[in-house]
Amino acid sequence: MARGTTVKMWRKTIGLLLVLVVGCFGAIAVNLFRLQILEGEELETRAVNQQTQDTSLSAKRGTIYDCNMKVLATSADVWQVVLDPNFIRKELVPDDASIQDTIAQRLAQILGEDSAEIRQLMEKQTYYAKVADEVETDKKDEILDLKEELGLGNAIQLQPDYKRYYPYGAFASSVLGFTNSEDQGVTGVEASYNEYLSGVPGKLVTAKNARGVDMPFQYEQRVEAQDGYSLVLTIDEVVQHFLEKSVEEAAESCGVRNRACGIVMDVDTGAILAMTVKGDYDPNDPYTITDEADLETINAIPDDEEHAEERAQALRTAQEKQWRNKCISDTYNPGSVFKMLTASMGIEEGIVNENTTFSCGGSYRVADRNIGCWKLAGHGTETFAQGLSNSCNPVFMQLGEQIGATTFFRYFEAFGLTRKTGIDLIGESNSIYYDAEGLGPTELATSSFGQSFRVTPIQMITAAAAVANGGYLVQPHVVSQILDSEGNIVETIETEVKRQVISEDTSARVSAMLQETATTGTAKNGYVAGYRIAGKTGTSEKIDEWNAAGREGEKKYIASYCGYAPADDPQVIMLVFFDEPVPQNGEVFGSAIAGPPFAETMAEILPYLGVEPKYTEEELAKLDISTPGVVGLGVEEAQTKVSNAGLTYKTYGSGSTVVSQIPEQGKSIPKGGTVVLYLDEASTSETVTVPSLTGLSLSQVNARVAQAGLNLSITGAAASGSSAVSDTQDLAEGTEVPPGTVITVNFVELEAVH
Repeated sequence: MARGTTVKMWRKTIGLLLVLVVGCFGAIAVNLFRLQILEGEELETRAVNQQTQDTSLSAKRGTIYDCNMKVLATSADVWQVVLDPNFIRKELVPDDASIQDTIAQRLAQILGEDSAEIRQLMEKQTYYAKVADEVETDKKDEILDLKEELGLGNAIQLQPDYKRYYPYGAFASSVLGFTNSEDQGVTGVEASYNEYLSGVPGKLVTAKNARGVDMPFQYEQRVEAQDGYSLVLTIDEVVQHFLEKSVEEAAESCGVRNRACGIVMDVDTGAILAMTVKGDYDPNDPYTITDEADLETINAIPDDEEHAEERAQALRTAQEKQWRNKCISDTYNPGSVFKMLTASMGIEEGIVNENTTFSCGGSYRVADRNIGCWKLAGHGTETFAQGLSNSCNPVFMQLGEQIGATTFFRYFEAFGLTRKTGIDLIGESNSIYYDAEGLGPTELATSSFGQSFRVTPIQMITAAAAVANGGYLVQPHVVSQILDSEGNIVETIETEVKRQVISEDTSARVSAMLQETATTGTAKNGYVAGYRIAGKTGTSEKIDEWNAAGREGEKKYIASYCGYAPADDPQVIMLVFFDEPVPQNGEVFGSAIAGPPFAETMAEILPYLGVEPKYTEEELAKLDISTPGVVGLGVEEAQTKVSNAGLTYKTYGSGSTVVSQIPEQGKSIPKGGTVVLYLDEASTSETVTVPSLTGLSLSQVNARVAQAGLNLSITGAAASGSSAVSDTQDLAEGTEVPPGTVITVNFVELEAVH
């Protein structure tokens, strides 16, 4: 009995032990499976994170160059200030118990930081505690001096970092864009090419011991950052400066209320040589509002807690407005500029030729309404070429009617106006238009002269370039090459021709008509002697806004000019655009507003780009000449030399030798102008007062200039028009200048051409 009981007990005990062993080992096995297989990767990551610390090392953002390798955006060297708290405690504190307070106070003075916060960083159990970013060179030098003065060794470290810098300030900001605090592109090419520019950050990996304290530097690993690629733009810094100057001056002169913009493009390649929006901003300080009206709106909102959200929203709206690239993001009715496209459709389809006759009685009846011409009295009988030169709406309404909705829309689409151009900038908008089914008689009539649809400026200039270059629609772009950090070419952006819209013959014929329009027609305010400008003005009504206001109040306009040169061999095309200029005497004269800045810019960029002038005999007769040098010559010899140059002279003083002259040698002076010869030093102090020379006819300006003893150089429509009025003078009324000084006066034709 006892023996049997003992055997049973042993068996139970062994069974229980087996269950316990199997259970325990099973639980261990299950846990091992869970820890190693199911959660192994996560636990490994957590262990690495506990045992190491990663510090990101900044990559140097790529440089942005203009087409001639001038730096437009670069990453300047700055420094991160880093403390080593462990080093300070182990190496410095034993010798100087107050060293932590001293370092905190002195660093705070240099960096403008809170000394208490710096002191708190020194309590961390680490070899790495960042104090400040983007420290400039002057402060870096002060920190180095501090380290040497106090013998701090590795207590303070200066690690290289980068700060985006735009050396020309607001220059080309709508193209360049800017970067945020994380060095990522927000707008412009900084954003659209961010992946190329930003590079790959590096990494500094440091080890920690079981107590979470950083281990010495021999345990660290460093993965170097890869610098970003650089961009070479199609933008030419010189052309960009010419465009910005003329657009900004014209925008101020006409009091534009909704910004202005301009684009210069190579007609054959689509390369953007210049692009500007005024008002713009400084990408070095992009969050500061530059528009005075917007600032007034923001400042009118109380700066208190109750209005905080309203004020913040007003600030965001103003910032987004100034960052917005109007050239690609805003749509508008192009107005009469579009007539160059309608003319191309008519010529290409064989519906009209240059001599086809039309009649304009001041309006044309379409469906149930009369749609007027800008010239209320009408143009009478005129050829098609004259109709284009006169910018006659009835001619183009009749032509649109003959083209028909289906064919009109086919060309509208072929000119690229139904989709984005695909320019390599972010934020491009699409057009708003009627398709063929939506082009009823009224819509077709108004579309034929550039109303009833909206396109972006970049769409309009790209379509106009196809009129100029033989009919080829090209891809606009602002980047020409991508370079690696060694300067090697990674990618070249080649010219992309999408399709041929019109024939080369049609292109040449329309260009010839547009040249006449810019020489003697409604676009003559954009005329530049010798350069055969082909151009068209536009004064488009903001009809949608007016209709939305119940057709009450002020009707607002957009004044624009689009043209290219030379007309017989086009090289560059330019569009300038002024949104809501202030009416003068209740009128907006689009040709007077947009023509002069177009002409001024073209007169500067065409010689710079090496385009040779070809003057007509009439132009040669009006050209300025170079003043001969006569300083140091005897009076009679000097007078003879001036006379032989086709100029007159006037002498001041009583000496026998010319000691000074106005204009100086080599300066431009009109043919028949007067060179003032000074015969002694006392006479050189003679001055005359510049008179008011604006709002006058050419003969009136001539009389005032002659009476004041000055020379007159004329630009603008006076060279080709008969009823031009002076609108600007380069030297202000009341300025005291030497006799004989050349005053440049610009003339415009004041016609309210739509």
